[in-house]
Amino acid sequence: MPIIETRDLRKVFRSVKRTPGALGALRTLFTREYVERAAVEDVTMSLEAGELVGYIGPNGAGKSTTIKMLTGILVPTSGTVRVAGLVPYLERKRNARNIGVVFGQRSQLYWDLPLIESFELLRAIYSIPKDRYENNLADFNELLEMSDFLRTPVRQLSLGQRMRGDFAAAMLHDPRIVFLDEPTIGLDVVAKEAIRTFIARVNAERGTTVILTTHDLADVERLCRRIVLIDTGRIIYDGQIERIKDEYGTHRTLVVELCEPYPGFAVEGAELESRVGPLARLRFDRRTISADQLIRRVTENYCVTDVSIEEPELESIIRRIYVEGYKDPAVPATLSTPVR
Repeated sequence: MPIIETRDLRKVFRSVKRTPGALGALRTLFTREYVERAAVEDVTMSLEAGELVGYIGPNGAGKSTTIKMLTGILVPTSGTVRVAGLVPYLERKRNARNIGVVFGQRSQLYWDLPLIESFELLRAIYSIPKDRYENNLADFNELLEMSDFLRTPVRQLSLGQRMRGDFAAAMLHDPRIVFLDEPTIGLDVVAKEAIRTFIARVNAERGTTVILTTHDLADVERLCRRIVLIDTGRIIYDGQIERIKDEYGTHRTLVVELCEPYPGFAVEGAELESRVGPLARLRFDRRTISADQLIRRVTENYCVTDVSIEEPELESIIRRIYVEGYKDPAVPATLSTPVR
């Protein structure tokens, strides 16, 4: 049985349509018209226990609204949602015991208290047995290297230290599912890597199901095998990252270091993307020529000291899908899903 399952999930927000001017404001008092906006439209997805899934999309796509329905904060307009066998908005307290949440721009820690006291309060709130709490705290303290600032008030922590504290706080009660919303926003390279390593280890060693929403696609490439891509409230892709790379990452770059200047350097089957000194970059379509064939053509005609292949980045692929729309090769062109 899936640990998270939604079917035809929909959330519509209503707002009063306001008419400008004093007369319009007076009219609104007696006769109100409403404008409806669907933030999430017919979202159907299923996650198995232990999956680590990237839930991505542009601003306003419906990511946060979906997460709020999964956590029980929002009630769906229609459709069904179950998290660990529970309907979140009907059983908020029981659902809260199954989940952990980390928001990159908000903290669940107590601002004026030392970090360790925030953990003690959370132990009481979740009724965590003392031995389990101590074991988890020792484990997270080692993984996240929090010893130096455990007794520092939260307001005095750096962003990276506070985020490490937030991750530990979200995991103290051993949640089955963790929702991460922009968990590495604003962090430096070292702090990002520490957080990514922690997420990967918690998922692998504890079997925690993780849904990661982020604009930093390096997080997704580093951690996730599956992505769910949402735009204008609808899911437009749900599948393996490698599949979407195979379908949309058709062009690669062969980087060649030449022994000599070779004026007029060119290779059949590839486009010269750039040339700086001895370094030439050749862009090619893997559907028409393989990397081996291209390398053979280069080495047969030129003296080469080094070659390397650059794979397309996930960010460039997702950007292309936003612009062109996603076209599933298994679906006729008339049924493919445009992004805009």
